[in-house]
Amino acid sequence: MMKRTIIKTTEGAFHAWFSDEGLAALSFPNGRSERDDGADVPVEWIRQTEAALNAILRGEQPKQLPPLDFSRGTEFQQKVWKALLIIGVGQTRSYSEIAHAVGAPGAARAVGGACGANPIPVLVPCHRVLAANQRLGGFSAGLKWKRLLLAREGVGEAELVLR
Repeated sequence: MMKRTIIKTTEGAFHAWFSDEGLAALSFPNGRSERDDGADVPVEWIRQTEAALNAILRGEQPKQLPPLDFSRGTEFQQKVWKALLIIGVGQTRSYSEIAHAVGAPGAARAVGGACGANPIPVLVPCHRVLAANQRLGGFSAGLKWKRLLLAREGVGEAELVLR
C-alpha cells in the first residue's frame, strides 16, 4: 500500500508516494492541497527526500537519496532509471548515450519512453537527458520545469537547441 506525503519546497508542494521499499513516485506541484497520509512512512525517508529535492532545486548534488522503489517499471525502464542516477548535476546526456550505457545501442526511442515513464522525476534526473544535437526534447512536467532545473544546474540556454 502506498502512502503519500507532501514535500514542501520553494517551488511548491511536491507529492511523494512511498511503498514499503522506499520512494516510489514523486509528482510536481499542482496547486491543490491534498491530505497527507504519510504517517507510516519512516521519518528518515521523508527527510532524505526533502533534502535531496531541495538540493536539486538549488542546482546542487544531493548528499543522499532516500531508498528508491523502481519495482513498478519494466526491467529495461529500471536499467534506464538507474543509469540516469549516474548523470551528475550540470551534466547532460543524449537518449542515444543512455541507450549505449544500458547495453541497447539502438534503443534511443525506448530510452525516451522510459524517461517519460520515470515515476521519480527530479531525483531520478530525466531532465538531464536531451535529444540528439542538444535539443531540449520533452519532459513529463513540461519544458518550463526542464529549463528551470537545467538552468539551476548551470546548463545554459546557449548549450541547448530549443525546438
